[in-house]
Amino acid sequence: MKNILGQGNNKYLIVVVGPTAVGKTSLCIHLAKCFDTEIISADSRQFFRETEIGTAKPTTEELKQVVHHLIDHKSIFEPYDVKEFEQDALKILNDQFLTRDVVVMTGGSGMYIDAVCNGMDEIPEIDPKIRESVILDYQEKGLGYLQQELMRLDPVYYQEVDLMNPQRLMRGIEVCKGTGKSFSSFRVKKITKRPFEIIKIGLERDRKELYQRIDLRMDQMVNEGLFQEAENLFPYRNLNALQTVGYSEIFGYLEGKYDKDEAIRLLKRNSRRYAKRQLTWFRRDPEIQWFHPENQNEIIGFITEKMKNN
Repeated sequence: MKNILGQGNNKYLIVVVGPTAVGKTSLCIHLAKCFDTEIISADSRQFFRETEIGTAKPTTEELKQVVHHLIDHKSIFEPYDVKEFEQDALKILNDQFLTRDVVVMTGGSGMYIDAVCNGMDEIPEIDPKIRESVILDYQEKGLGYLQQELMRLDPVYYQEVDLMNPQRLMRGIEVCKGTGKSFSSFRVKKITKRPFEIIKIGLERDRKELYQRIDLRMDQMVNEGLFQEAENLFPYRNLNALQTVGYSEIFGYLEGKYDKDEAIRLLKRNSRRYAKRQLTWFRRDPEIQWFHPENQNEIIGFITEKMKNN
């Protein structure tokens, strides 16, 4: 197969990032139509077929408008990590750049975005049984246990990681237990120069406006059957793919830890906290140019100017 990624002139990856519910999907569909291209999803919550309502995937109508890649391409029963995503996304880019000059990639998962833009450190494969054991410990002992365990196993990574993000904490712990080395020892942060140009767009709204949109989205999900979806997935709650906002709160309700109203309150609160963590991650990247998602003409003007001056 011809490898366009070995040639790399005048090919552009437009990366659109931002917090949950900010409006990435509608803008990216607009951009894809404008540049006659397709969209790669870099949202780690949308890879899995079984998680439909709770991950806010594009609607059927939106998916009909523009081809989206890496949505519903895996089952929750299939292990899938950042390295595999990087390989899959690069293969899609290779295929797309054979006939196109522009591809759009979007999502709120910072590690997955970084993997495609910069490459990632090589971390040995971890035994799935170790991962399952760490998840079970989290469910039985809570977030505080994960924090203490990571501090014991890898004090360096403990100082860097988002201590409110159980996914990151569990990842650090499982690597320590699976390799006998600290997770931080694998994070050398080498950057791989990609043979295509990357234009990064960040979307942001006023905090009050964003939080209102998040609360509204949660209400819509509940009305669309989120509790029923989570109940169907409840027997598989230990799977890594389900350790995420939108399901863990309802699993707690189904386990009898609190009532339904409290579950909905936690859904909204934790989604707002998730959005805040996403913004913190993306704002560390000086290459991201920030816009309000409704300023479509301004965004397109910025992109075309960057292409012209390249």
